[in-house]
Amino acid sequence: MTTALTSLPAVAGPVFVPGDEGYEAEKQAWNVATVHEPLAVVGATCAQDVAETVRWAGTLGLPVAVQSTGHGAVRPVRGGVLITTNRMTELTIDPVARTARAAAGVHCVEVNAAGAPHGLGMLNGSATQVGVVGYTLGGGVGPLGRRFGFAADHVRSVEIVTADGALRTIDVDHEADLFWAVRGGKGNFGIVTAIEFGLVEVAGFYGGGIYFPMEHAGEVLHAYREWSATLPEEMSTSVALLRLPDLPALPPPLRGANVAHLRVFFLGDAEAGDALLAPMRAAAPAVIDDVAMLPYPAVDAVHRDPVDPMPSRERGVLLAELTAETVEHVLAAAGAGVDVPLPMVEIRQLGGALGRPAAVPNAVSGRGAAYSLFVIGIGAPGLEAAVDAATDRVLAVERFPGGLLNFSGGADAETIRANWSAADRDRLLRVKHAYDPANVFSSGQPLLG
Repeated sequence: MTTALTSLPAVAGPVFVPGDEGYEAEKQAWNVATVHEPLAVVGATCAQDVAETVRWAGTLGLPVAVQSTGHGAVRPVRGGVLITTNRMTELTIDPVARTARAAAGVHCVEVNAAGAPHGLGMLNGSATQVGVVGYTLGGGVGPLGRRFGFAADHVRSVEIVTADGALRTIDVDHEADLFWAVRGGKGNFGIVTAIEFGLVEVAGFYGGGIYFPMEHAGEVLHAYREWSATLPEEMSTSVALLRLPDLPALPPPLRGANVAHLRVFFLGDAEAGDALLAPMRAAAPAVIDDVAMLPYPAVDAVHRDPVDPMPSRERGVLLAELTAETVEHVLAAAGAGVDVPLPMVEIRQLGGALGRPAAVPNAVSGRGAAYSLFVIGIGAPGLEAAVDAATDRVLAVERFPGGLLNFSGGADAETIRANWSAADRDRLLRVKHAYDPANVFSSGQPLLG
């Protein structure tokens, strides 16, 4: 056991320190480029385990971090204590109230599976294997966003352990400032052990993807620029320049291929969807077109994000509009014939309900942008400088003020704070100093360095 620890927390779940069997597996993030090196890892089984660990860490003056799946692991935990919440899997659905209560280890896919018999789903993102809590409290942008807003907009209450080790249940009527801040400010204020949130009626959708050869990326992106501006809020879209690996899991036409991938999600029938999609189908010849009517639990078919752990470095910016100049810039930086270590460069349409205020105000940043421009680079050792340089080139565009916290990557605290307006930033910092004056929670995407 490391000499930095003189005791271990009294919890129901397992506790690991360096050298223990199971330590390496317990601290592993889905993003394998992020390698945590905590002094201890606590496998929490309940909110009381989290509270006890935070109190114990406080007696030793140690910072505390949290991880569910590790999809959002953008900076390593060095020293301190890492709490893993994957054992906290309690999920309840109230089909009458159309709400769900999910503990910190629940994945979005599990919510949709439980909601499907009632015709209900959550506002998940592009991949449903991620944890509900981290995704939602970072804002949460997904296929239903243009119609229903950010996932955080639908949170009803939050169960959270703050830096003093207290377990609190907060909502609009109880500790309203903290409730405002955590819905959009993510893990800066404590460790969320459960959230209650609203579900929406969604049994099925028209959607999927169309893959075009990369040599036609120019026609596709310029057509997308004009076409997406005409779409109703019931349709959410994105287009990505993909450099795909040569893996058996991919269909033969996509193995090792460079393609432009149009993603489509429409709350309507196939006839209306086909009519809306016709201009993009005419933009260029497709390699694969798998757009069809699907049940909502099959929503992963829209983006087809990787399901196996992978190393990545990511970063994004927001756009006030998608201009022809921006499209040409992206093509020059990452289009056909450009050798870059960037598996994905994505333009995602926002707008609609994502641009309107939440019914219960929250701290979600980036509201009002028209598009996001997001880059994922290869997170292999030795490629950091090349990936960051290529990412910088792609993102050197005229930007909308602020950004999306979940798309901020491993930015420093000053850059993270710039996601918000001055007024919201000041309010977030007041809440931070009130509930975490010693900056116990400084991992992930921190407000304070």
